[in-house]
Amino acid sequence: MAVPQEPWRLGATELQRRYREGSLTPLAVAQACLARLEAVNPKLNAVVARRDGPFMEEARAASERFARGAPLTPLDGIPLSVKDSHYTRDLPTTWGCPALRTHATGQDELAVARARAAGALIIGKTNVPEFALEGYTANPVFGVTRNPWNLALTPGGSSGGAVAAVAAGIAPLAIGQDGGGSIRRPASHTGLVGLKPSLSAVPREHVLPSLLLDFEVIGPLARTVADARLLFEIMRGPAAVDRSSLAAARAAAEPRPARSLRILYVERFGAAPLDPQIAASVRQAVQCLGALGHEVREGALPLDLDFYAEAWPQIGQAGLAHLFAQHPDWARQASPKYLDMAAQGRNIPAARLWQILEQVKRLRRASADLFREVDVIVLPSAAALPWPAEDAYPPRIAGQDVGPRGHAVYTGWVNAAGLPALALPCAPSAEGLPIGMQLVGPYGADEALLDLGAAYEEAWPWADRWPAL
Repeated sequence: MAVPQEPWRLGATELQRRYREGSLTPLAVAQACLARLEAVNPKLNAVVARRDGPFMEEARAASERFARGAPLTPLDGIPLSVKDSHYTRDLPTTWGCPALRTHATGQDELAVARARAAGALIIGKTNVPEFALEGYTANPVFGVTRNPWNLALTPGGSSGGAVAAVAAGIAPLAIGQDGGGSIRRPASHTGLVGLKPSLSAVPREHVLPSLLLDFEVIGPLARTVADARLLFEIMRGPAAVDRSSLAAARAAAEPRPARSLRILYVERFGAAPLDPQIAASVRQAVQCLGALGHEVREGALPLDLDFYAEAWPQIGQAGLAHLFAQHPDWARQASPKYLDMAAQGRNIPAARLWQILEQVKRLRRASADLFREVDVIVLPSAAALPWPAEDAYPPRIAGQDVGPRGHAVYTGWVNAAGLPALALPCAPSAEGLPIGMQLVGPYGADEALLDLGAAYEEAWPWADRWPAL
């Protein structure tokens, strides 16, 4: 006889099945998730704002709907967390900033509103680095977030609180955000699935100011591909308030190849170092994709990304300079490193920003051309295994000195190109630390990536891996 699982261990799709058959209720699951939060969050610092009372009331209402046989959607009664860079109508959105400790607009970001209207149970907000601009998770308001697989290490960032909450079983789903890899790299560091959707597949309304042009997108984090798809289906879809979402919907409706896929595996970006355990794990996963019947070849990424080595930090610097000009009260309480970044941003000439925008257009055109020759590009999600939780980045990878984005070389170009990318777990390291790869597809091919990810997961499942905690 199978041993009954604690409700907090169950994924969203399995919870839906249990709700429909009547063997579990959203109320029982909500109680289990709150108990799990109490047990593990003091170690992790993943959830930084809670709404226990409304959470339980909404769980009771969802239970009553299932008792009547009238659930709202497949997301009804499913607990999830929201990253603390998204507006929520009943909780502050601090963005990890001291000046925003009580910042509240009384509005939900559109994706949050869609999840709430679908019956999702929001358990709370998850921690981010200050201004969500780092690849680890710590800030002056709430402190450091830790990795469930090793509490001395970071879960990555900026969706670090989100991935820690899902990986630890606090809730099966999380709404994250990815401006340069902030869903995919944390997913890889915690053994999760994370989708960075095509630009505007999830429309934006009621948002914090953008610091990274139009690169920042909303996406789901989950333990399985099916669960990530469930949340994505609720959040996606065009909205008149975000005109670019109309183009995204049109691209999503284009037919995709039914044949075996042409996969390009890109292991290295020039001389940039890659942890050898990550290289071995991702290579093994790519071989698995080939075993599914797809055509796999290995080679360099045929895109010119040299421009972004210098331009990427300038984008954030210019974004902060603009933010602080609009909100000088926010600047007065910002940490010195961000004041320094903004000062550098103020010295960037307008012509340089225009040049960056032109390069972004060129990259998007070149990416469209590339995907006439291949269907999917596979890369590591991150170049480094998780590092000490208090440190912003690992200073060395594979024995080579690196800068602040040495661990992040594989992800930012996907945001600039506006492409979808799906992070999937691979075989863990010798120390038991999670490792991930990402599948990158043409604009609008989010569903095709999820289909490929689901086939890979069915053949080589990972959802039974849990941190000891």
